[in-house]
Amino acid sequence: MDNYFLKFEDRQPEPPLPYSPLREMLWQFLATVALVVGGWYIWWRWAHSLNPDAMWFALPLVLAETCAYFGMLLFVFNLWKDDPLKIESPPAVLSDVVDGHPEGDRPISVDVMFATYDEDPELVRLGILDAKQMTYPHPIDIRIHILDDGRRPEMRVVTEAEGANYITRSTNEGFKAGNLRNAMEQTSGDFMVICDADTRPFPTFLEHTMGYFRDKKMAWVQTPQWFYDLPAGEHLTDKLQRRFGRFGGKIGRAIERAIGPVVYGADPFVNDPKMFYDIILRRRNWVNAAFCCGAGSIHRREAVMEAALRSFGDKVEQRSFAVEENITVSSKEREIAQDLMAAIRTESAATEVLTPYRFHVSEDIYTSIVLHSDSERGWKSKQHPMVESKMLSPQDLLTWTVQRFKYAGGSLDILKNDNPLFRRGLSIGQRLMYGTTFYSYLAPLWNIVFLFAPVVYLFTGASPVSAYSDEFFFRLIPFLVTLELAIMVGTWGIAGYAAKSSYLAFFPLGMKALLAVAKGEKISFTVTPKTRQTGNFLELVRPQMAVIIFTAIGALWGIGALIYGGTGHSAGGVVANILWGLNNCLAMAGMIRAALWQPEQTQEEPNA
Repeated sequence: MDNYFLKFEDRQPEPPLPYSPLREMLWQFLATVALVVGGWYIWWRWAHSLNPDAMWFALPLVLAETCAYFGMLLFVFNLWKDDPLKIESPPAVLSDVVDGHPEGDRPISVDVMFATYDEDPELVRLGILDAKQMTYPHPIDIRIHILDDGRRPEMRVVTEAEGANYITRSTNEGFKAGNLRNAMEQTSGDFMVICDADTRPFPTFLEHTMGYFRDKKMAWVQTPQWFYDLPAGEHLTDKLQRRFGRFGGKIGRAIERAIGPVVYGADPFVNDPKMFYDIILRRRNWVNAAFCCGAGSIHRREAVMEAALRSFGDKVEQRSFAVEENITVSSKEREIAQDLMAAIRTESAATEVLTPYRFHVSEDIYTSIVLHSDSERGWKSKQHPMVESKMLSPQDLLTWTVQRFKYAGGSLDILKNDNPLFRRGLSIGQRLMYGTTFYSYLAPLWNIVFLFAPVVYLFTGASPVSAYSDEFFFRLIPFLVTLELAIMVGTWGIAGYAAKSSYLAFFPLGMKALLAVAKGEKISFTVTPKTRQTGNFLELVRPQMAVIIFTAIGALWGIGALIYGGTGHSAGGVVANILWGLNNCLAMAGMIRAALWQPEQTQEEPNA
């Protein structure tokens, strides 16, 4: 364990993307153009391009395009405005962050909570040691707690050896959410820092985040999650030189001089969350819709408890009302009925569970929705721009699959059973931002159409459009070009192709999550493994391999049909669909490479 971490100790996170008003204006202009051109294209597709002889094919494709365009609208709204980088000065005493507290002149108290289950105690020790190094310019009461749901004697030994507080419980009810609730019952800090077992906070964590709480309505602050052990990969020059000697190195250098750096094995599972935190979540600040992502966040205890009490009261009322509306009484019986309802409310209150963090696989986003919808208090949130902690990334495709299925299934479960779009208290902007998150997990439904549409054409010659004519390309190409330009400027500073490819290749796992939630299956909480799993992971990418195989065979079939004739294939249709299929195959290839990826044993040096 120690040797593994030593390889990465010198790595430092990249700074946050700088705010640029000029780039923001250019993004908004290009995004508007892309939306107008895209709307023009979608209107034309419905009105003039459908092939009446193949409506079985034409309708699913145009529906998929329309769904994707609606997702584009939501994405543009999400990225519309950036958040200027501004760190508030840290508060000195409790009265700086809480109004009217009788102990307002005392130092602020903070509980740092590490939730753990079966992770290596030595891994948790590293987090404790780093938490003890946190600095603050004023006196502050920092208390470190280890929340061990594994009830392990060795974890208690490590905790007490490092001077932290060990907290456990007799059951695992509610998983991580229940673990946090149990810890809140035994602690009293004004604020709580939530950490996973592998979270290692930087010394500046509190100094850079506590200033936001000068706003008395600030409920929580989320910091970017940074995986400091992401594989750095190997440059083509080094790889060729290692395998073929000096001659190979010369070839590699020549290639990299001509086309730029070529790196193999860098972040094979597309784990780098910079696109999410630095672009997507940070740009939700302008409508107060940045949600909590669990680890690396700091919460105002008052806000979490108040939201829990309000949710508790609402549930008691709902249960009582459901019984009351089924009771029909006469005027003489009304007094008896009132006593009965009082008893029902008492029983409902006794049986309902007070849960500061909702017992749910996605307890972080669920709690965010509850707090944001409290219009009476008007709680706020903030996505802090700077990385303030480090943690471990999934190191194999099986671990990645476990984690992503949990994200997708938990989000879709919320969409189905407690849809925030219809929740009272949320603003229009917040509804749209949450809607954007949940809508993104529906994308496999139309991505499957996009992946297999070129295959269908290449095998059958049936066209989803009336013709692959100049008129078709005259509308399609401007839309694709303006969209790519807009996204390039809107995400400037972050490479986006890998993220887009991974999003497309996610379709089998996304469909599995959709089917599980549709059937009412419970999305279980599975702890993400913190060490590399061994084995053959190709079985996890069979659908992606099928896309490549069918596309390749379809391309040969389509070319043969052009040569021999007698089918509905056209030259424009075959070329367009082969290029479309090639893009799909490149996206699938990234996931297949991830299944085959093995860490290079020779790369021991850290890459800062």
